[in-house]
Order: sequence, then C-alpha cells, then structure tokens
Amino acid sequence: MKKTVFFFSCYLLCVAAFAQTSSPRHSIIPEPVKIAHNQGTFTLPENIVIEAPNLPALATTITLLKDRLTIPTGYKASVTTNAATAPIRLVINKTANAEIGKEGYQLTVGKDAVVISANEPGGLYYGVQSLLQLLPSEIESKAVATGVKWEIPAVEVTDYPRFGWRGLMFDVSRHFFTKQEVKDFIDNMARYKFNLLHWHLTDDEGWRIEIKSLPNLTKKGAWRTDKSGYFGTFSAPLPNEPLNYGGFYTQDDIKEVVQYAKERFVNILPEVDVPGHSLAAIVSYPELACTPGAENYRVRSGEKIMDWHGNGTFTALVDNSLCPASEKVYTFLDKVFTEVAALFPFEYIHVGGDECAKNFWEKSADVKTLMKKEGLKDMHEVQGYFEKRVGKIISSKGKKLIGWDEILEGGVAADAAVMSWRGEKGGIEAAKLKHEVVMSPTTFVYLDYMQGDPILEPRVYATLRLNKAYQFDPVPAGVDPKYIKGGQGNIWTEQIPNVRHLEYMIWPRAFAVSESVWSPREKKNWKNFTQKVEQQFKRYDVLEMKYATSMFEPIFTPKNKAGKLEIELATEVDDIDIYYSFDNSFPDRFYPKYNKPMEAPKDAVMLRVVTYRGKEQLGRVISMPVEELKKRAKIS
Repeated sequence: MKKTVFFFSCYLLCVAAFAQTSSPRHSIIPEPVKIAHNQGTFTLPENIVIEAPNLPALATTITLLKDRLTIPTGYKASVTTNAATAPIRLVINKTANAEIGKEGYQLTVGKDAVVISANEPGGLYYGVQSLLQLLPSEIESKAVATGVKWEIPAVEVTDYPRFGWRGLMFDVSRHFFTKQEVKDFIDNMARYKFNLLHWHLTDDEGWRIEIKSLPNLTKKGAWRTDKSGYFGTFSAPLPNEPLNYGGFYTQDDIKEVVQYAKERFVNILPEVDVPGHSLAAIVSYPELACTPGAENYRVRSGEKIMDWHGNGTFTALVDNSLCPASEKVYTFLDKVFTEVAALFPFEYIHVGGDECAKNFWEKSADVKTLMKKEGLKDMHEVQGYFEKRVGKIISSKGKKLIGWDEILEGGVAADAAVMSWRGEKGGIEAAKLKHEVVMSPTTFVYLDYMQGDPILEPRVYATLRLNKAYQFDPVPAGVDPKYIKGGQGNIWTEQIPNVRHLEYMIWPRAFAVSESVWSPREKKNWKNFTQKVEQQFKRYDVLEMKYATSMFEPIFTPKNKAGKLEIELATEVDDIDIYYSFDNSFPDRFYPKYNKPMEAPKDAVMLRVVTYRGKEQLGRVISMPVEELKKRAKIS
C-alpha cells in the first residue's frame, strides 16, 4: 500500500511538472528571458502608493501605471519619491546590472510588494507593461469593472531584448491615417516592447509629410480620387473627378508624434521612397520625371500602373520613377532630406529603393548620356549611381542611409544599411558584404497578407498564417549575428482602409513578431504562445479592439484522389474540434465532427465548417463552395 501511495504521489508530481512546462502560467507577450513562479499573490490595496524617481523620462510610465491601476479598479493612487514601504516601487539601479542592459528590467511580485528595477527609464516602462499583463484582463477597462479580484501572481522576472531594432512599418501613403491614429498605433506597439516605428510617408498614392520649401508636395501630391473595391483594379481617375481623399502631416504634427513616441521609448524611422514609387512627387513637380507629359499624371487612386510578369519583373505603365540623370532631382532631394533630417532625431533615414521600374529610363536620351559619361553598364548600375548620390545627401545631413534590399543590385556605399524584404536572401547577401541588416522578409512578417483562407479574407496576393509568422528568426542560418540589427513586421495599407481593419490585420501576428525580436530563440514555444494569445484576446475584448481569429479556423487541403475530391481539415491550434455540414445549413457543435479526410456527397455544393472548444465557438462559420475545392485540387 505504501508503495502504491508513493508511486501515485510521484505520478501527481510528474503531471504537475508536465503541466508547468506545457501550459504557461502567465500571459506576458513577448516571452520574458527568465520567469520564476512563486506561491501566493499580491492584492492591490484600495489606496495605492507608487514610489518612483522624479525623472521627466518616467512621466509617461508613471501616468500609464497610475491610470491602469485606478480607472478600472476605482481605487486611488498616489506617487511619491521616498517611501521604502510603498507597495509598488519603480527603481533605477544605482549600480548598473550588466545582465539586463539599457532596455531590460527585473520585476518581483511578492505578497506584500511589487518592485520593478532597471538601469534606464525605458526598462521601467517595459517592466510596467509586463506587470499590467499579469493583472486580470479587466485592467484594460475604460470604466470601473466590478466583481474582479485585483490580484497579481507572485513572480520573479529578469528580462531584456534579443535585438535593439524591434520594429513595425506603418504605411500611411496608400491610406491616410490621422495623427491621433498614429499615436494610438504607437501605444499599441509599445505594449509589446516594439521600439521602432518605420513610418512609410511617401508613395505613388500620396505624399504625407509637409516640406515647406516644396509646397506642391502636399498641395497636389497628398490628394487623390476616392474609390472603393479591390485596390489595383480601380478605374483610372477622370479629369473631372474630384481629388477628395488624402491628407498630410504638418511639421508641427511630425514633431508632436516624434515626441509622443519618444515618451514611450519608440524611435521613428522616416521613409521617403525613391526613385520608384514616386508618382505623387512627380505629379507635384513633373520635371522630376524622365518622361515628357508627366504634367498630365494624377496621384494614383488604386488603378493599375504596373504590369507584373510573375517572375519578379515588372513594367511601369506610367513613369513613376525619379529621373537619375536630372540634376533637378538631386536638388529636390536635398531640400526634402534637409527638412526630414531636422524633424526626426533617429540616426537613419529610409530611402526606399524598391520596385523601381526602369523601362522609361531605358527610353531616355538623358539616361543614355549619363550611362556613357559614368561608365554604367545597365539599369541596375544606373540605380546604383542614384543611390550613391542620395547616400551623400543623407550623409551631409548627419544621417545614415537605409533602404530596401534592391539597393544592393547596382552597388551601394559601404556604410548603407539594408532592409531585407524579398525573403532572407538580400539580408544574407548584405551581411556577407558587412552591411548592417534589418530583416523584414515577406516570408514571415508581411502583416498585410491574408491570414486565413482566401474564401473568407479580403483578397491580397499572398497568405501568412500566425504559425508561419511565429517561425520568424531575424538571424538566418550561416549569417554572422553581429550584422543583424534586428527585425520588423511590415503593414502595407493598399487593402487596409481604416483603423478597425488595421487592427484586424496586425493582431495577433504582430505578437509573433514581438516575440521573435525580443525573446530568446530557445524560449519560443508555439503551444504556450497560442495560449497567451487567447489571453490577449480577452484583453482586446475589454479594449474593444479588433483582432483576427484565423488561428482557430480550419485550413482546407483538397486532394485529387483518382478524380474524386478528398477534403482534409486542420487548425493551427490543436485542441479544438471542427464541425461541418454539406446540406447548406449552418453547423454548430451538434453537427458531425470532423475526424478524418472525407469526400463530399455527390451533389453537394457547399461545405460549411466551424470550430469549438467544448461549448465555446472559437472561429467564424466558413462557407466553402465544393467547386472551389475541386478547382484547388485540379479536378475538372
């Protein structure tokens, strides 16, 4: 009997240990470097005293903490600089802790006190973000939440980032977002310890930054005809159609946003995309193009302006590239970058360089003369000439140049940094050439891609599921890590017309990016991550923020089995059930449950599926035409 009790006790201990390793006991995203769970909890007192240093750089952190601890709880909070017995303490280390560096922190939650310590104010900000994620989801409420136990589990956290560059790129050219919406974007990215906003300010669809010496950029280049539908397929705007959509940020707006970001320990990287993607600039100043007749162009509204050939090559239908042979272009760019450099303290300026169509350059007599004069062999070298001249302009403003990986093709200055977007190849090549590299490959971090089945999602040209995004590692195999500055997710907004859809596209995939650029590689765990994501969803429900539920929804794999359609279903999350119907009705958990590959009934026209965990519906009902599945399986 004693042996039986002993073995049963061992079994319980093993089960408990397995539960601790297979299921997270916290919902902090990104995953901390170290976290130890202790017995007990800290209960928020109704009169909260926060001890914190009186430093201007901590003002936003203290306000954030105070607001979150009082608005949803109804409690009171006061801040003092000298109260060693305060239940919540923010501490700047007198002697720097070498382990945690400039952005790291240590968080200790005991039964009687919460202490966050860091070497720099930024570390305390990140520590507060982690602390808030340990509280119940109702801590996000904008009004008093009742019936909540305001408890924090006892933990010890030591945390610091893997990379110094942890970015999100926000395209405000394709669709304009207001100054307040940009501020909200900064708040949301800072929650998950992103520290770099890559602000894509110019493109074919709009010039969004005031340049006082070039007023036409915002007078003409910031406005276009408003259209709805699938971007890229719109009809061309007619001469009499109003230019009724757009906007721009004044220089005062820019200064305000830069300061707002600084207070949240976020740097802003401005991007002026040249020489391609420059139609808005050319509309403003037609002499910047190589092509006669540019004065008749209009800012793109979403009509087709490129022929894409399916092999990575393309041909422009209108000349949307600055003329590399024109001195007017370099005078123009000198004025632009003089004002941009004065507005943004960050050390880099992004100059684009991607998808530059060269077919109009090939027809230009001026470009041919330039090639002969400079000994340029092809159009890649022509762009290389342009990039080197732009690099000198950037350098003269006291800044460093960074551009998309195409800038490597024609040669670029040794001190230029490269942002790799066409997969990892460009970043690998740049690192081997000893350029600094930021990894942002389409393969893993293009957050404008569809995240569920195309039958359900707004149509984009590729799909990126959450699981794939979570596989992102900014350091590719065989690359010297010292050349990798970090990574970022990119949000292009051709198909993102408003903030609600922006939220839907970013979250939860940006959670995956944040964990890839902050957390140690060995701490990433897909199952734990998805469980934490579900806890974040509860917070977003309180916040009334939008998010995608695609990770709960079935993945369809149709197969051609000797001319017959076989349908496999799977989900990214493995502890949920799929229910289905072929009879045109809407399934719930009382319908047949999927458990193996199946054939559609002979005359069925529609497969509908839905997922549940127990009694809770998780995903949306998806209606999939059987003909679509046959098409995918190549069954005629």
